[in-house]
Amino acid sequence: MRISMYKALWGMDGDMEAQFRRIAEAGYSGIEAHPPADEHTESFKQLLQQYNLDYIALIATSGKNHALSFARQVERCLDLNPVLINSHSGKDSMPFAEQVAFFQETLRIEAQAGVPIAHETHRGRAMFTPWTTKLLVEELPALKLTADLSHWCCVCESLLEDQQECLTFLFRHVVHIHARVGYAEGPQVPHPGAPEYERELHAHEQWWREICLKRQEEGQHLMTFTAEYGPPGYMHTLPFTNQPVSDLWEVCSWMAKRLEKQYMT
Repeated sequence: MRISMYKALWGMDGDMEAQFRRIAEAGYSGIEAHPPADEHTESFKQLLQQYNLDYIALIATSGKNHALSFARQVERCLDLNPVLINSHSGKDSMPFAEQVAFFQETLRIEAQAGVPIAHETHRGRAMFTPWTTKLLVEELPALKLTADLSHWCCVCESLLEDQQECLTFLFRHVVHIHARVGYAEGPQVPHPGAPEYERELHAHEQWWREICLKRQEEGQHLMTFTAEYGPPGYMHTLPFTNQPVSDLWEVCSWMAKRLEKQYMT
């Protein structure tokens, strides 16, 4: 199994070209980010081409009509030629019948768009737990998933020891992975290389290997990963100063290099 590493781009403030250059020089295949503001769209497209970076678009539905929000954002993304659209879809509070109707519409829009769309396992969204996600995928087997299992660790306050049946079922539907390590009390450890989080790291890596093996069984030989550690709010900070306890760039680089080494051998 080959992997393709993407870098999460959390903001485009400041020198956008410098960010693209740094990501390309670090060896990433592309970026994952929200579409840029309209005034930056052409520069964004030019920089992707200039630095030979692929693009995974990130969208998040909102408002009273999540299907309409989804449709508008997908249409906005298509001009940027994404290889994949990753969606934070629906709400955890939506009744199940409403979720099913929403995801039926997303599948219709995906077919029209001609770009694969994966729905992220994210807190606050329809797919916020393994069991709710399993119910949706059983109802609509064509759904594709982005596995950010760090969120499920936080929601379930565990390393999902009692969710193996759900995980085994759902891993066949995963087409993209967010390589962030969570723990029972939060969606992001301060640093995945810290020895005190060795158990959490190994659990996530085992899940990622299982996903890749299932992809191979389906005849797929490439898996995309995004090193998606986040800044404060996600990143732990010191009291009173709000200073991050780790260097965000270094944390993402550590994870990316570890994964590349594992899958190159």
